[in-house]
Amino acid sequence: MISSEDVRAAAKRIDGRIRRTPVINAGPDRWFKLEHLQHAGSFKTRGMFNRILAAAERGALPAAGVVAASGGNAGLAAALAARELGVPAEVFVPVTAPAVKVAKLGKLGARVVQAGNEYAEAYAAATSRTDALFCHAYDDPEMVAGNGTIGLELLDDVKNLDTVVVAVGGGGLIAGVIAALRDQVRVVAVEPSSSRALNAALEAGEPVDVAVSGVAADSLGARRVGNIAFELAIDADITSVLVDDDAIVEARRRLWEDYRIVVEHGTAAAQAALLSGSYQPAPGENVAVLLCGANTNPSDLV
Repeated sequence: MISSEDVRAAAKRIDGRIRRTPVINAGPDRWFKLEHLQHAGSFKTRGMFNRILAAAERGALPAAGVVAASGGNAGLAAALAARELGVPAEVFVPVTAPAVKVAKLGKLGARVVQAGNEYAEAYAAATSRTDALFCHAYDDPEMVAGNGTIGLELLDDVKNLDTVVVAVGGGGLIAGVIAALRDQVRVVAVEPSSSRALNAALEAGEPVDVAVSGVAADSLGARRVGNIAFELAIDADITSVLVDDDAIVEARRRLWEDYRIVVEHGTAAAQAALLSGSYQPAPGENVAVLLCGANTNPSDLV
């Protein structure tokens, strides 16, 4: 099981490659971790750098470079990390991936292959490549450890932190946060009711396939939660809540109206848990909301 030591090793490995994103006060006992300001627009850049650099250290980075499957953000992170490290990247995305993300992939120098309507189909196509380093979007120990470096920063920047609220898709982010913060901070997992891979797994006692739909499906649309995230979530006995599409849309709008913060719908799910009451902090509970991605078209916010 991934530990805080793995996360600290990742922090050393990727130091100087990623941004230390700021934390801002969002009201009494409330904080926003602005990870949407990360290179390539999401937290996944941390995990991708750690995955590729760790493979290079082991002598396991082939000349063919890296391959990834992604609804967008993991692909952008893979493309950026590969470009910065001077290796080729090929990214498989569903045909439903947002145009803004597909265009960015090309600008970052990745070869883009569109396959299938959902992440699972793009994943199947990507894994057919055997000559490159496959970078799983969320269920990989090095990806998870890299993502967990966000948690170390939160511990440094928010004194007396009680709770961190995290949007969940496949589970690579929340797994890293649990690994970094377990036994120190409560972790709350937030998912759309129409894409509830972790919530369904916790209910069933094992990862299960779920239907995927809704406004946040492009970034939180994993059909099945990763094994790493499931094991860590069970072991840490985290809190799991659901939010509906209306709450997500409203939270995204409020983040813009109240704070001038532009995020994607999946990211807004975390804030939606607080605004909708799906998660109700106790009086005086010091809560950080992790805003994890900003690869979105902001035209519908005005």
